[in-house]
Amino acid sequence: MTVHPAFPVSATAAGDSAALAVRIVDPLALSDDLAAAWDGLADEASEPNPFVERWCLQPALHLLDPAREARLVMVMGGRDGPLIGVMPLASAVKYGPLPLRHVTGWAHPNHFHGAPLVRAGMEHLFWSILLGWCDAASWAHTLIHVPRLTEDGPLHRALADVSRDRGAAAEIVHREERALLESDLSPEAYWDVAVRAKKRKELRRQASRLGDEGRVSFRRWTGEEPIEQWIGAFLDLEARGWKGRAGSALASHGDTEAWFRAIVTAAAAAGKLDMRALVLNDRPLAMLVNFLAVPGAFSFKTAFDEDYSRFSPGVLLQQANLDLLGDPRIAWVDSCAAPDHPMIDSVWRERRHLVWVNAPLGGSGDRLRFHALAKAERLWRRWKRPAAKVEDQP
Repeated sequence: MTVHPAFPVSATAAGDSAALAVRIVDPLALSDDLAAAWDGLADEASEPNPFVERWCLQPALHLLDPAREARLVMVMGGRDGPLIGVMPLASAVKYGPLPLRHVTGWAHPNHFHGAPLVRAGMEHLFWSILLGWCDAASWAHTLIHVPRLTEDGPLHRALADVSRDRGAAAEIVHREERALLESDLSPEAYWDVAVRAKKRKELRRQASRLGDEGRVSFRRWTGEEPIEQWIGAFLDLEARGWKGRAGSALASHGDTEAWFRAIVTAAAAAGKLDMRALVLNDRPLAMLVNFLAVPGAFSFKTAFDEDYSRFSPGVLLQQANLDLLGDPRIAWVDSCAAPDHPMIDSVWRERRHLVWVNAPLGGSGDRLRFHALAKAERLWRRWKRPAAKVEDQP
């Protein structure tokens, strides 16, 4: 573990602990105290993010970053002070097609939210320390690129404020929205409002026809049976579908399968797993994995049996999944789905707005490169917008 003062200390204070510090931590060599602090931070974070909780990120850094490109960065209130925030960072030599060195929030293809874990109320302090530390780091250049922040959430607002206070505004370089479940309605009332009457009638007919095939049941993992059975069933179900044929199923690669097994097992042990299945006799037709991150949840993965697609098993399972609306701990559920997803967008009516943000570093050369890049991107978006409108015309 490498400890760095967040800001330079004077010679007279060199023997004292820095008031604030940044640690680059080996995720496989955490002390018990630091592991406990990381776990505790998740319960006090301003924005929940299971993908940066220890049970999820630690195996990802071990299994999905074989080149060890990521740096597990912890912002501390002094060398032995409280943990303020955790974020995985990596240096990059290219920005899209451009040869531009910069810092980016490290992620892998199944890392669906980019927010760091930051103690509530310390968002501004976190970004101030992190950006100031990056200013002085020899490996950090130009800007920090933060993908998938909740637009206008506490962390996005704080990053914008801190960047402005440092003399250069942060830039939103990309936006997306994806399905979100957030309502005070009961599950039954939400279903009736969200899904058209004609579609509800068709789904009732499909459920009835499925019942003619055998015994249909909705199951939920309760902790009374080995989680390994559920993990194996999900991996097999996903691998038999289009993801398996495309080579993008979790079980298509040893590293992603090992990571999935590790994090689902760890989420179960931490009390943060909600796993469900629609079963015909003893055959799972649809399964989904939710991660609980109070006051929210993340619908991490779903799979269905394509041999039974005529019965819409995935939609029927999502109907049962609406009982999350009745859980007093859960205010919202992030779908983790791609934008304009044809299935979940037709069932979940709310939307989560995500932004990719660039914040400049403090060196004069960094600022020049950042402003040149920001100008080029604005020109590109201005040119691309009219072109898109022309393409959309009938």
